[in-house]
Amino acid sequence: MNSISPKEAFKKCQSGAIILDVRMEYLTAYKKFDVETLILIPYKQIESDHHSIPKNKNVIIADSTGIKSKEIYEKLWNYGYTKIFNLAGGLVEWERDGLPIIINNKKRLSGSCMCQLRTRENK
Repeated sequence: MNSISPKEAFKKCQSGAIILDVRMEYLTAYKKFDVETLILIPYKQIESDHHSIPKNKNVIIADSTGIKSKEIYEKLWNYGYTKIFNLAGGLVEWERDGLPIIINNKKRLSGSCMCQLRTRENK
C-alpha cells in the first residue's frame, strides 16, 4: 500500500493529483479539503460509483483519520487502479499540518454520540 503524508499529498495535488474523499456526506459538508480537484464518494458507494474515478491520474484516497481509506485503497487496487495513494492520518492530520481546508460552520455537528449528531444552530 502506498501511504503518503498530508504534505506529500498536497504537493501531488499541486501537480494535478485528485483527492478522493470517502467520508460520509454529513462529514464533508462541514470540512472539505481545499484542493483543485476533489471527488466526494462516500465509502458505502465506492462499489457502484468507482467508474467515475479516473484511472490515468494520481488519486489520493482520504477520510477522517486514514482508516476507511485503507479499505477503499484495497478495493480500488482490486478494480485495477494503480495510481492510488492512501492519505495517512486523513483530514485530521491534513488540518494539523496547516494545509488548506474549507469550513462551513453552518454544517458543524454536535451530539453526545454518533447516533445523536445534529447540525448545530448558529444563533
